[in-house]
Amino acid sequence: MPSLQLVEKDLQLDSHVTFCQDANGLKFLEIENDHATAKVALQGGHVMTWQPRHAHDPVLWLSDHARYVHGRSIRGGVPICWPWFGAHPTDSTLCPHGFARVMPWDLMDSCTLPDGSTRLVMQIMNTPVAQKQLSYPYTLTLTVDIGDTLKLALATTNRGSHPFMIGEAFHTYFQVSDVENISLGGLDGAEYADKVLNYERATQEGEIRFDGEFDRVYMHTNANCVIRDPGLNRFIRISKSGSNATVIWTPWQEKAHELGDMGTDDSWRRMICVESANALENMVMITPNQTHTMSVKYSTQML
Repeated sequence: MPSLQLVEKDLQLDSHVTFCQDANGLKFLEIENDHATAKVALQGGHVMTWQPRHAHDPVLWLSDHARYVHGRSIRGGVPICWPWFGAHPTDSTLCPHGFARVMPWDLMDSCTLPDGSTRLVMQIMNTPVAQKQLSYPYTLTLTVDIGDTLKLALATTNRGSHPFMIGEAFHTYFQVSDVENISLGGLDGAEYADKVLNYERATQEGEIRFDGEFDRVYMHTNANCVIRDPGLNRFIRISKSGSNATVIWTPWQEKAHELGDMGTDDSWRRMICVESANALENMVMITPNQTHTMSVKYSTQML
């Protein structure tokens, strides 16, 4: 992690929020309340860490080789994929998974909720780089509630006069003891496209276990998912709404070593991505003056 220093912020911050920046000028929010600690990067509106007080280990995985530079996504936590998922459908030179995860966001509000959780409200900045990639008028707002659970809501409002279509995902990295020793439930019977096998279609049977590279888009499902991790003696539950696809990804050893920011040799073993998404045929059409919201809630409990 980069070293941080406190900086001044015009907006009145909630008492549980500290505003910091690193030597490169990247800005971060550090949250500490009675229920949890967390860190959020304003580049990308990116929740980097979250650990409830009752949890012995972090719930989110963050690479020890993550890059903290302007215009680059951070490996780990909850990157936001928007307004497309994967490669741009017509222009491969544009940022994979959209530009939201590498653009600066503004903190619009912070407050303490009645249950003691901390709420952050952020909006993506309408920079020239963002305008070049999506000129259509919109408002993109992220609300994050940090407490005993972690809740995120991504709201896209169409400010134009014509419908437009988006793909999106919370590309969440969860920390696990060993990806080979966990199981993932909730997708039994769901159709998926297997990206490792050139998007071959099949139907999931039973729980998911991992013994090699895994990259699947499960479609037409709004089901909750549960990671069962005997090594860390816990469940992680992923509940969602406004999302009709779920993406599951682990790069495995060879591909992980091709990625320069995945961490030390075996770091890939300690993460699994479970992504609440709208992708492929589950992309979302938003009509003028309407708002679409995709939301998730993460919770954890002992086995």
